[in-house]
Amino acid sequence: MNVFILYLLLLKATMTSFSGLASLPMVRDDLVVHHRVLTDRQLNTAVVAGRTGPGPNGLYLVSVGYFVDGLPGAIAGLMAVMTPAFLILPLMYWLGRRAETPRVKSAIRAVILSSAGLLLTASLPLARDAITGPLTAVIVAVSAIILSFTKLDSAWLMLGAAAVGLVAKLV
Repeated sequence: MNVFILYLLLLKATMTSFSGLASLPMVRDDLVVHHRVLTDRQLNTAVVAGRTGPGPNGLYLVSVGYFVDGLPGAIAGLMAVMTPAFLILPLMYWLGRRAETPRVKSAIRAVILSSAGLLLTASLPLARDAITGPLTAVIVAVSAIILSFTKLDSAWLMLGAAAVGLVAKLV
């Protein structure tokens, strides 16, 4: 895939998502489903790499770019993550002055709800790829319960899941 096309696809995802993993459905649709330059497993790996590293969640796009086109792809992913930050500043200034108006509140609420729905629809195929047996199913269930009822950082869950996986392989 042409690195400029990759940049544009990742930019489209970041410009329409407004937060880190909210871009996941569009990235999956463009790169896994339509262009077939990435697999669900690679996308899962990129998300894990982005979530365990420091910084914003959107940095998983750097790993996505790397999987698609090596170092040039990683640079395209990084640029796609950074570009909206520069473009959004004037919009945030405008929105900040109007944030309490009912129409703006309603629009923001609608964007949040649609992002949640899109994230859920993209997560299901990725979960099917990641759940490979009873152990991984239990890890997913326990993680979902812990995340739902505690404020534990997801990085600790990933470390715990990795430890359980290593112990299971050794036993």
